Amino acid sequence: MASPTWVKVVGFSDSERHSLNTMFRLSEHMNPTYMLWTPETPSQPHVALIDVDSYEGGLELGSPRFNQNLKVICVGARAPANAWRTFERPVDWSALLDVLDDLFAPRPFEESEPGQLVEKQVPPGVKVTLLVGLARPDRLYLRARLALAGLTEVEDVDTAADAAVKVSQRQYDLVVVSLELIDADPWVLVQTLKDMPTPVRSTIVATDAPTWRAMEMAEDLGCIGLLEIPFEPQQVMDLLQKV
Repeated sequence: MASPTWVKVVGFSDSERHSLNTMFRLSEHMNPTYMLWTPETPSQPHVALIDVDSYEGGLELGSPRFNQNLKVICVGARAPANAWRTFERPVDWSALLDVLDDLFAPRPFEESEPGQLVEKQVPPGVKVTLLVGLARPDRLYLRARLALAGLTEVEDVDTAADAAVKVSQRQYDLVVVSLELIDADPWVLVQTLKDMPTPVRSTIVATDAPTWRAMEMAEDLGCIGLLEIPFEPQQVMDLLQKV
């Protein structure tokens, strides 16, 4: 079964909540599967569905802790200008489901050359991460933290050469590069990621021997930060919130 798509729901009447719960239940045997996000969910929500006519919806959108990078679908008459999609009442639940599917449904295979099928890129609502040159315990730790931040699509490679192949094949939202790469200068790889026709959106470097020079290099090359190994949980989560 594919990983569920977590939907944060704020506001709505009892009857609307019933319709939403029915929609989630019917998706259980489909791909994507939508599930109601709660604060106890071991992942951040992938999308928010907010009743902007409700008191709770106004509080949510006005909260300083609200994740501005989260895609928001608004229902009601006072949707903010930066809402990803808006619906008026009464809600067309079928149309809303179509909007979610457009964002999260797996794309079909397409033919790039005669007889050769390749998978299209993941839907735009799913962020993809590449880990480069990290030791296995560090990879496993970051995978767990990435999942908590809602970044569940993760790949890893051991070398800069393998990373070059990967980034030529798909677009990554985040690449984490070890400064202890075994086959190349890690800074050259970081510069390459920056100079690509479609640059990697966010880059982080990681090292067990941090220096001021390394921090300055990371800043000069546009990295969103440098992670120290062993990882410090709060530092990791603070950086992932920037992705």
